[in-house]
Parts: sequence; C-alpha cells; structure tokens
Amino acid sequence: QVQLVESGGGLVQAGGSLRLSCAASGIIFSINPMGWYRQAPGKQRELVAGISSGGTTNYADSVKGRFTISRDNAKNTVYLQMNSLKPDDTAVYYCAVVRGTGRNYWGQGTQVTVSS
Repeated sequence: QVQLVESGGGLVQAGGSLRLSCAASGIIFSINPMGWYRQAPGKQRELVAGISSGGTTNYADSVKGRFTISRDNAKNTVYLQMNSLKPDDTAVYYCAVVRGTGRNYWGQGTQVTVSS
C-alpha cells in the first residue's frame, strides 16, 4: 500500500520561507518520478514542481527561481523548499508519485498560507 505523508506546511508572512517534506512508503521510491502539486480554493490542482528518478527537475513558471524540489532516495523523501513566498502561493500542497493522468498516488495534503 502506497503512503505519502506530507509535513512542513503552515502560516508564513509574505517574503518568508517554508520547507515541505513528503515521506513515501510502499513503493520503490528511487525509480519513481515525484511531484508537488497545489490547489487553491476555487482553482484546479496544478503542478508546482517535478523531479525525475534521475534528479531532473521542472517547475511551473510562477515558482521558478523561488522554489526548489529535491529528493533523498536514502530517506524515501522528497522536499519542496519555498522561498520568497507570496500570498498567491496560498494553497493545499500535495505530494504525488507521478504515474500519468489519473494514475498518480497522492498524499493527504498540507496547508500553506501566506499572509500579506
């Protein structure tokens, strides 16, 4: 059974930083691409950042230069370092094992709130 457990969300002022973590179990973590998604109220879930099994990364234009995704295969954990946070970054952030449309495994989500 695949389990993804996110942590690290919270309330932060604009310009601040947060680091999200996602611990995975039930999969061979090192061979799976991973991603961070977010969903704001009234909006569709969107990809924020992805990282391949080999460490290649990609980012949404809205977070390039501010967010960094990384992975530690020894700890079965993927991270999202978020700097220079803006109120528009407020959302529930989800970790995912990226398997294709409709086939991702999802975590329960962690709330990130950025106050102005």
